[in-house]
Amino acid sequence: MRDYEAFSRPLYVMAKPAGSSCNMRCPYCYYLEKERIYSEDEKTHEMDDALLERFTKDFIQSQTASTVLFVWHGGEPLLRPLSFYRQALRYQRMYAGGRHIDNCIQTNGTLITEEWARFFAMHHWLVGISIDGPREYHDSYRCFRGGRPTYERVLRGMRLLDRFGVEWNAMATVNGRNAEHPMEFYHFFKDIGCRYIQFSPVVERIHRHGDGRHLASPDEDADNGALAPFSVDAEAYGRFICAIFDEWVREDVGKTYIQLFDATLARWMGEVPGVCSMAETCGHAGVIEYNGDVYSCDHFVFPEYRLGNIREKSLTEMMYSPAQKAFGNAKRAGLPRQCRECRFLFACNGGCPKDRFCTTMDGERGLNYLCPAFKAFFSHVSPYMDFMVNELRAHRPPANVMQWAKGFGQAETV
Repeated sequence: MRDYEAFSRPLYVMAKPAGSSCNMRCPYCYYLEKERIYSEDEKTHEMDDALLERFTKDFIQSQTASTVLFVWHGGEPLLRPLSFYRQALRYQRMYAGGRHIDNCIQTNGTLITEEWARFFAMHHWLVGISIDGPREYHDSYRCFRGGRPTYERVLRGMRLLDRFGVEWNAMATVNGRNAEHPMEFYHFFKDIGCRYIQFSPVVERIHRHGDGRHLASPDEDADNGALAPFSVDAEAYGRFICAIFDEWVREDVGKTYIQLFDATLARWMGEVPGVCSMAETCGHAGVIEYNGDVYSCDHFVFPEYRLGNIREKSLTEMMYSPAQKAFGNAKRAGLPRQCRECRFLFACNGGCPKDRFCTTMDGERGLNYLCPAFKAFFSHVSPYMDFMVNELRAHRPPANVMQWAKGFGQAETV
């Protein structure tokens, strides 16, 4: 990729103002372990005011578009007080330079109060809520320290957001506990009025480290190839997304927005998807830790993927560095032959590199663990995607697929 091509794409750097600190202890959380990287740091794992200002100024100046999106993540970002985010807004206004600034924040929802909800509403923040479906599935893994369930606290937070008119969406993991219950899962979200849903399949491997970490990095072989027990089975994930799609395509197109389905339609249209795992290359979405360290990706916060520190280098230097460009292009360059010859390569592009630890039928490394799910899903949705593409190109609403899908399903059973 030539430099001018790289600069034509937006640069994103997700901010971790509280590092990996969190009031919950979800066993599948790959980010809790990051505290061990900074275990010798005697300071509190919190972004200070000087770094907040430097990051805000640098991030805005690194953008080539007229709109700038700040993404606040964790750990749990609401462990920082409202005063931190009010100061962030002051710095955003100070350095905006005529650009429009948007903010979104991902939270576990347990710390949302009326004051937080008013703040989000007043400043038009988009809030992402982590919730894994009905109580019995959510509380299986999403617990406070000590094991206390969090479901009621999360629902209370969502009700407060609704009460103050805050726009929110759901980020739901699909794991070893809820994957076999797709319709109960989907109906739950519809029943609580959630119109925007992101599925995040849990795929982690066990690897014991001398520093106490127990999850494998993307480059490591797992102990005996063992998946963590909370990981989703690949074929179960395929059945899960196909089952939900079948109801969505007949009842909910244009009413419920599911990131995977929208991104799949984008790929069928030949457009850039709204999810990085389906893009041809990656490397344009980094992460900044509380101390200013910048890493290649949220899933690659390991010493070997550290690009530098914002106190020493600009975000532009780091995110457009040869190392980061090589990281991004490796997604395409490292595809095994089985992927390169697959008819659905255009749609998944090999999936997220963090999950490409399996071997192909020829014994070649680099196959995505979720490949069986991708193949099942893309094959299943292909006729519906073809129909929606034709509608869009004819300047008709893709929601027309709902009526067509009902007839298509009946024809299949005749």
